[in-house]
Amino acid sequence: MTSFSQRRGRHKIFIGMAPGVGKTYRMLLEGKYALREGTDVMVGLLVTHGRVETIAASEGLELIPRKCLRYQDVDLDEMDVEAIATRRPQLVLIDELAHTNVPGSAREKRWEDVEFLLLSGMDVYSTLNIQHIESLNDVVTELTGVIVRERVPNHVLATADEVVLVDVTPETLQERLKDGKVYAPEKVAQALTNFFKRKHLVALREIALRQVADRVNDEAAIKPVRERMMVCLKVVPNIHRKRLLRRASRLALAMDAQLTVLTVHDPYKFLGREETLIMEECQQMCLDVGGNYLEEESSDPLETIARIAREEKITQIVLNQSKPSRRQALFGHSIHEQLRRKLQEEEIDFYLIAEETPHKTQEID
Repeated sequence: MTSFSQRRGRHKIFIGMAPGVGKTYRMLLEGKYALREGTDVMVGLLVTHGRVETIAASEGLELIPRKCLRYQDVDLDEMDVEAIATRRPQLVLIDELAHTNVPGSAREKRWEDVEFLLLSGMDVYSTLNIQHIESLNDVVTELTGVIVRERVPNHVLATADEVVLVDVTPETLQERLKDGKVYAPEKVAQALTNFFKRKHLVALREIALRQVADRVNDEAAIKPVRERMMVCLKVVPNIHRKRLLRRASRLALAMDAQLTVLTVHDPYKFLGREETLIMEECQQMCLDVGGNYLEEESSDPLETIARIAREEKITQIVLNQSKPSRRQALFGHSIHEQLRRKLQEEEIDFYLIAEETPHKTQEID
């Protein structure tokens, strides 16, 4: 019998619009970062779908073997919740939150297994596609013609301590599908003409964005002050800058948040004509969406961002999620993680907006 801790574990959900956006990959990377920081981390359940990059991302993480259950003369594998409870790591990584367990299991749904582990004091990272949320079931069926039978009650998302939206463009996801990074080659053509049609992905992406924004807006409703969002832009020729600012402005609008746009550049670096035009363009875009534009000179941009966040009482920070360098991947020194550490005493939520790249990417679901 497992003895329950007085402390309830923290639940972080990585959510996306569809399979293939990079939820599992991102969960594994954050799990490995926590491991490097000294947290006892284990993988409770991992579904790779044979994806090479996902398998590679799981290397170095301890995996709890699945247990075998026999149902109607067939042997089926399931997550071994009892083994996890006995091993009792600080953090458990669990894929496919909406999964239905084999009949005869202690609990019917995987989200119920996660609740059991949270009540026993363990933190859990999990993954979820937007179409598996109960209240969105009819909407997704109407949009795509696909009936989603495995569903998660709304309260699971509502009570999560943190929800991370893992986002790519419909075009990027379709390219991943064509490259065989989502499904086996023989399933690609059918997927592209059904669930993965561009119009379906555009609609699902908008639903995912609204769902996360509504969740934060609900939290804001019980706070005595208005949410304050800050988006941090790079002063470099960057095709993703406009997209980042526009996404941030939509989030700010959905949350009724005050928007601040911060640009930090090195005072010892000469700004050429192109970079000067970029700064002016950022300022004009900020004014166009009703934001407050701030420009800072600093050789330590992270410290400057942290200082401005405190001074402006920022509650939401939006950052560009660029592809990590080899050193960042190995040692966890990504910009958003460094900034999280600097602001760990503040109640600030982070939103990472993935870059839209025409080339192949390693971040998969």
